[in-house]
Amino acid sequence: MNTVPPVNLGLQYQQIHHEVTIALQEVLASGYYIGGTVVEQFEQQLADYIGVSEVISCNSGTDALFLALRALEIGPGDEVITTPFTFIATAEVISAVGATPVFVDIEADTFNLDVEQIEAAITDKTRAIIPVHLFGLPVNMTRLMAIAQTHDLMVIEDCAQATGAQWQGQKVGSIGHIGCFSFFPTKNLGACGDGGAITTNNSAIATKMRQLKDHGQSSKYCSETVGVNSRLDSLQAAILSIKLQYLDRWNQQRQAIARQYHRFFSHIPGVTVPQVNSPEMSVWNQYTLTIDSQSSPSPTLLRDQLRTQLQQQGIGTMIYYPIPLHLQPIYNNLGYHPGCFPVAELVAREVLSLPMFPELSDEQQDQVIDGFKACWTKIKNY
Repeated sequence: MNTVPPVNLGLQYQQIHHEVTIALQEVLASGYYIGGTVVEQFEQQLADYIGVSEVISCNSGTDALFLALRALEIGPGDEVITTPFTFIATAEVISAVGATPVFVDIEADTFNLDVEQIEAAITDKTRAIIPVHLFGLPVNMTRLMAIAQTHDLMVIEDCAQATGAQWQGQKVGSIGHIGCFSFFPTKNLGACGDGGAITTNNSAIATKMRQLKDHGQSSKYCSETVGVNSRLDSLQAAILSIKLQYLDRWNQQRQAIARQYHRFFSHIPGVTVPQVNSPEMSVWNQYTLTIDSQSSPSPTLLRDQLRTQLQQQGIGTMIYYPIPLHLQPIYNNLGYHPGCFPVAELVAREVLSLPMFPELSDEQQDQVIDGFKACWTKIKNY
């Protein structure tokens, strides 16, 4: 039986392995493994691609968010508004700087922060908003930026899953005051290890972040503030420079796969396709269905049964994310409880992410669709 994994990084490497081999050999021969021209060139390439004046590379998307908050001097006593339906890193960094995450519920059809609920969460302690462009789909940044401007708040875009996505013709990471990117291997632009970057058009903020990411040094061996060691190494920068040239093509392949998924799953009762807008609005880091509550007394049980049967058919799936952040044990002290954010809690019980990677073949996608149809029919008739 042929298997279809949720993601296959090896296929992407096969396309570019000659270029990668040459680039890595050049870096290794140079003797410059941290910093240097290779990293600087990648930062400039990414700045040109995103459409910003400043890019600060770092060692992860988590650190990108952390450094952004540190540069804005957000800390104890401050509040930062974000979504409860995302990876823990988004809220974790708020806690790491001593500030308090304040959650706002999401939209059921986009999985993104419900922008219309933001203003009700703003207090005199609110300093910033972190919208997450989840699964590759941009948040409504026009409305969000208007709210931020009205209340004099900073906006840090979490672009970890959305490199290359655009909102009204402008790439994410260039719309808010700061953009934060992850180059974790499974991201649209992925390294062969950890990596991240921060984007901004504010040179003063960029200077702070460059200092913070290198032990707080203003010059070599002269530290003016408490910083961290968060540098992107030259080997990863070399790989990312190559991959960046292919990113738009790979994102277009993801969009084509999403369109095919849409054509099939849009007509299955009890299953809801992601995002009601055009598939081209997203760069589809994930393609995530929801199994509707009305389909079963227990949508989680139904979803999990479906996932198990798909796995038996050789089709890998993922659940992003099974526990909303406000219900994570680490945030028991914030006073949230089940029912606080009903949409996030509902979709956490219903979501199922299908295989999604640019190299997914027509045959593999047919296997996913046919397998889903067979498993769904079996479960519904049981």
